[in-house]
Amino acid sequence: MPERATEVTAAGIARLAGVGRAAVSNWRRRHADFPRPVGGTETSPSFALAEVEEWLRAQGKLAEVPLRERVWQQVAGHPAGAVTALAHAGAVLLLVRDRAAAWPTLAAADDERLAATLPIALEETLTERFGPERSVRTPTAAELAPSLPLVRGAADLAAETGPREAFEFLLGRYLDANPRQYTLTPPGPAALMAALAAAGTDGPPTVLDPASGTGTLLRAVERPGALHGQDADPDLAALTALRLALAGDADVRVRAGDSLRADAFPHLAADAVLCHPPFNERNWGHEELAYDPRWEYGFPARTESELAWVQHALARLRPGGTAVLLMPPAAASRRSGRRIRADLLRRGALRAVVALPAGAAPPYGIPLHLWVLRRPVAGTAASQELLVVDTASLAADQQGGGPGRDRLDWQAVHTAVLDAWLPFAQDGTVEQVPGASRAVPVIELLDDDVDLAPARHLPPPAAAGGAADLARVRDRLAETLSRTVALAPPPPPPTTADPAAARLTGVTVGELARTGALELRAGGAGTTGTTGTAGPEAPRRDHPARVLTENDVFAAQPPSGALPDGPPEEPVLLRAGDVVVPVLGGGSVARVVDAATAGAALGRNLQLLRPDPAALDPWFLAGFLRGTANNRQASSYASTATRLDVRRLQLPRLPLAEQQRYGERFRALAEFEDALRLAGRLGDLLVQGLYDGLADGTVAP
Repeated sequence: MPERATEVTAAGIARLAGVGRAAVSNWRRRHADFPRPVGGTETSPSFALAEVEEWLRAQGKLAEVPLRERVWQQVAGHPAGAVTALAHAGAVLLLVRDRAAAWPTLAAADDERLAATLPIALEETLTERFGPERSVRTPTAAELAPSLPLVRGAADLAAETGPREAFEFLLGRYLDANPRQYTLTPPGPAALMAALAAAGTDGPPTVLDPASGTGTLLRAVERPGALHGQDADPDLAALTALRLALAGDADVRVRAGDSLRADAFPHLAADAVLCHPPFNERNWGHEELAYDPRWEYGFPARTESELAWVQHALARLRPGGTAVLLMPPAAASRRSGRRIRADLLRRGALRAVVALPAGAAPPYGIPLHLWVLRRPVAGTAASQELLVVDTASLAADQQGGGPGRDRLDWQAVHTAVLDAWLPFAQDGTVEQVPGASRAVPVIELLDDDVDLAPARHLPPPAAAGGAADLARVRDRLAETLSRTVALAPPPPPPTTADPAAARLTGVTVGELARTGALELRAGGAGTTGTTGTAGPEAPRRDHPARVLTENDVFAAQPPSGALPDGPPEEPVLLRAGDVVVPVLGGGSVARVVDAATAGAALGRNLQLLRPDPAALDPWFLAGFLRGTANNRQASSYASTATRLDVRRLQLPRLPLAEQQRYGERFRALAEFEDALRLAGRLGDLLVQGLYDGLADGTVAP
């Protein structure tokens, strides 16, 4: 494909230059020589990548386009679409991985020769890896012709990062660009589900995901022997097959099709099944599947599609195999499913129900459940107890910030669930932990409702640790309030100066960046599961796992995010004295990085300003960036969001000694603000603890 055929959107230009989209809009308005659109729409135009690179370089805004950005733009601008481009790139990356010696000879040929010979090599590689019946089709020479610059670039990227990392980067960028098209399983619940299924499994397991999506659940399995997946979207099935094959050496079999209507693995007896099924799907095949032999525990109602997936999973397990499904909480209590739930309990198939915190997975507003099931072994007595676990309390930020998907401590959730499940799986029972876990006798659950919601069957925990803990909270609150009074800033002295005359000559952050007084960096590795970052299932080992998210900055709390495995881009690591500013949502917020936060990675929607200490005081910088008028003039507004263009924020021109005088005052204000926040959190904790203690009898009136 000729270079000029690759197009880039305004968002892509912003990524190339490390600026916000508002800056790109300003460039288009202010510079008559800015490249003209070559495609797209009036509201979302696209530009020729080569022309954009040339303009940015001439303006001093771009030294060189990183290889990963160039390859991504070739994917995004592919004439056959990004999915086709990803499939071609993934197939070649698999060739590079599995036949490393063959690629240099192929790549040395000219484009015409490469287009003619590459399909033969790909056919051999794909057949060897996936078998003759596969979801990844070998492209023809004509189909490969527009992809030749892309596949050459992808191979070069693989030489830098490795084939798996190269594909994870490209797939992650594609999913980030299409967040509403796919329902992604975040890495936290994926890892937990894989760990639950692995308990008691000997040797490399055979694992099935009948609704495999992007393959996140299968990719979370450690040391698999064989991975089987099926998805209704043929394109997604192909990309998932390539992703899994590039991730390891397991036998990979991924098919396209609806698992309920057209099961691709009817004779499979898997060691484990992992599944995040579609929720509330009424058109799941209720009419045509009425007499299907999989409904061993009862024919699901039209409104109980999730119970159809549960029974499909059980039908594809070997006796004693484990299935873990991510379920909506309504499936545990809907009256239309009570008979199936009752039979699952009576026969010992349903072993555990785990309530996850709200924000664990989409839909993020509700606390989803994990169902852990075992296929009964003939001649073995059914389990007489069901394990229920509730991790809702782990959703609350320990600093009092409240629940949210960016505040979930997945390590704590993982530990709490496995600490209950592992002994229960081995012994059939477990010691109860009030408010957290309990082995419930099945006979207690077999009433008219068969309601399996964990919170309904757990004894309440002691309120805030009891009266003694509440007394300690009160003492700490009193101490914090006293400190807050001491830190309160004194009243400003009276002045007769004219405010207009007191305004100082200003300089913008963009101008300071151009002169080298500070460095600007945009965050990008700070998703904690999600959003659409593909691949990310475990922290990178060569970088810290902590990520400072935008919620951390707003709440003034420690870094709570986690780096994904093989992140889309090299993370920006924070240093003490850096200033971090959120760019979305409005509000005047700036945070100076302290020693405790240094070393964490900068998350998404954050801008880092790294001042030269010989030219700028960080507290002076942060203080003036928080000015309301300053933020207002540097913000752009859309129908649903506010975006801050950090380069337009202004600072007064002052000598360093004067900056430091301002900085000391701003630092004192920040300390006072932190004390106020802590007092508010402690007050909330004390009030709620007293309400709970009075209500459950642990505190006398």
